[in-house]
Amino acid sequence: MSQLALPLKLADHAVFASFLDNGNETLVATLFGIAAGGDGHGCWLWGAASTGKTHLLQAVCDAAGDSAAYVPLSMFADIGADILDGMASREVICIDDVDLVAGQEAWESALFTLFNQVSEAGAQLIISAAAAPRECGIGLADLQSRFARLPVFQLHALNEDERVSALQLRSRHRGLELADDTARYLLKRSRRDMASLYEVLDRLDGEALRAKRRLTIPFVRDVLGSERG
Repeated sequence: MSQLALPLKLADHAVFASFLDNGNETLVATLFGIAAGGDGHGCWLWGAASTGKTHLLQAVCDAAGDSAAYVPLSMFADIGADILDGMASREVICIDDVDLVAGQEAWESALFTLFNQVSEAGAQLIISAAAAPRECGIGLADLQSRFARLPVFQLHALNEDERVSALQLRSRHRGLELADDTARYLLKRSRRDMASLYEVLDRLDGEALRAKRRLTIPFVRDVLGSERG
């Protein structure tokens, strides 16, 4: 996937097939439709950290291919708003963590220009943030008004059983089998947010591949114990 001149690569796991959509079915269906070239102007999705915002924005770009661009403001906020120049030439533009630049005049002006260009071009703009548009700290009233026109979706956090299912889905996507008891063991021995759990799972995958072992509780206990020791 070309990403204009942005020096980044989408995560291999960040696809629709590896995202558990429990409680977020309407949002995922909307994003899938956008990626497939459906009508509309985009949407705004918000939620707490580790609820899957970045995963979904990258999944849209993966599905849309070269017609899409992904802009993580956690990486580019300090570079400057010029990074948005020419972005409206894409059919789908995904701006991640827009709240990181809320209140910054140069960024808000550039986002306002981009929104208008996207609307004129008939493209789609997908925004992620930690809060809804009117609660995001945007100072430019016209920009807040533009963002408020987008359909807004809140990402819901997974409960414990859904976390187990999400870990198992990610494992299957990587060609691994993760039994219920092993997944629940991970939940008890690791930080419970999904980003941390996925990070642990990725490390375990690497260790299991090297040791040619399955992800059993004894194996997981040994790996986690050696890391802490």
